[in-house]
Amino acid sequence: MRADVQAEKAAEILELKAMIVALREQMEALSFSKDAAVQKAVQRSADEIQQLKNTASSLRNELENLRFEKDVAVQKAVQSSVDLIQQLKNTASSLRNELENQRFAKDAAVQQTAHRSADEIQQLKNTVKTLRKRIETHDR
Repeated sequence: MRADVQAEKAAEILELKAMIVALREQMEALSFSKDAAVQKAVQRSADEIQQLKNTASSLRNELENLRFEKDVAVQKAVQSSVDLIQQLKNTASSLRNELENQRFAKDAAVQQTAHRSADEIQQLKNTVKTLRKRIETHDR
């Protein structure tokens, strides 16, 4: 009976050793699977972080471009306004000068007309005087 007990114990020991080896293999497989899952999750997180960084950088660049374009548009609008204001000032100045020239020309024309009228009146008076003298000398 001792041999049977020893054989049973030896068989049990072999079974337990086989079970230990199987459990170790399962544990290593689970550990490997867990490590692979963790590594995969870490890689996905790293990929997502990189994508978010790229997106943020792209949006930052687009925002800077929009600011630059807006600044350029504002500068163009300001320059256009400055140019228009200068043109209007030049037009107003030109019109003012033209108005003054026309006023001087009108004043000169009025003076010339007044002078001609005065000359004509004087000539008519002289003519009247001469005609009176002739009539007077003729009547005598």
